[in-house]
Amino acid sequence: MRITAIHEKTIGIASTMRNADIGFDEMTASLIAVVTDVKRDGRPVVGYGFDSIGRYAHGAVARERLIPRLLAADAKALVADDGANLDPHRCWAAMMRNEKLGGHGERAGAVGVLDMAIWDAVAKIEGKPLWRLIAERYRGGETDARVRVYAAGGHYHPGDDLGALKDELRRYRDLGHTTMKIKVGGGPHEQDMARIEASLAVVGHGRLAVDANAAFDRARADRFLTATAGFGLAWVEEIGDPLDFALQAELAARHATPMATGENLFSCADARNLLRYGGLRADRDFVQVDIGLAYGLVEYLRIVEMMEAAGWSRRRCLPHAGHLFSLAVVAGLGLGGHECAPDPTLLFGGFPAGVTVEDGHVRPPERPGLGFEGKDNLYRLMRDLAA
Repeated sequence: MRITAIHEKTIGIASTMRNADIGFDEMTASLIAVVTDVKRDGRPVVGYGFDSIGRYAHGAVARERLIPRLLAADAKALVADDGANLDPHRCWAAMMRNEKLGGHGERAGAVGVLDMAIWDAVAKIEGKPLWRLIAERYRGGETDARVRVYAAGGHYHPGDDLGALKDELRRYRDLGHTTMKIKVGGGPHEQDMARIEASLAVVGHGRLAVDANAAFDRARADRFLTATAGFGLAWVEEIGDPLDFALQAELAARHATPMATGENLFSCADARNLLRYGGLRADRDFVQVDIGLAYGLVEYLRIVEMMEAAGWSRRRCLPHAGHLFSLAVVAGLGLGGHECAPDPTLLFGGFPAGVTVEDGHVRPPERPGLGFEGKDNLYRLMRDLAA
């Protein structure tokens, strides 16, 4: 078998929401379609990839370096030993040929979105949901009956007020979510406190997480963590600069509140340094490396192996965003949970048809591959791209 074509397109997100650091009105994302010569029901099997939200499209790197390498490679160099399916690890190695170590960033996301599409194709060729294929290959076939999910929302919107924030969280609660996350750091300290108190009235103690999107310096972070110490927050996310491991360690040493970070780290080496120097506590904190932005599942397998060798449970892995790819990996590897944007009208929001949230958990979809075909608004774009 072989890859016959790879299609790529940049699309706009076009959202008015923002967090403490960025707005999403200019945000773009990459769509990828990897076409194979394997036929199912008379049609070629196509694997799809879609950027994890929070950064921009990676089309330039994909077009200029990665896609040409895949298409130029000897077909035998990209497939499993029996020749019946693609080998994601060999495809990953082909994409990374002549790439230096370090320099993670846009390249990591470009590899990640292509890796996603390749895994989607592999699972479809085997006729299995990706989460089940991952469990069979890397977890001895063990799967969780349900996957813990949490609703990521509480962004800043034009004309927002506390009533609108509470209404949003009530909608998530009505969908079946029990743990929810809101944004902080986009205004003065008093606004943060008011947003948290309003949210706790809906969500309850122990079930509300907050995300500062790296907006705080040392003084502001200390003030915030001191003020919220009695709120029972599920975790505080990205409290400071994601590369300031010394600050992270300093804050973790002074404050008991669980913390989460890692979504802006893009490799196993980055994650290793976070564990070595970031002061994270394996009994309460979370590592949130974004699978799609960090070289994909091939690299993420190395991250999980490294963490467990360092004494961490994989249940402390809480991948950032990643849409349906993250859901499949969390389910397949038995990680701590999946972050979702609950609104299904968003390209990156909600779940495929038939997947519902029950008591803060979902049962992953049974469709072969990632299940993009069950997400109508996104799949229309993917199908047109492949055509």
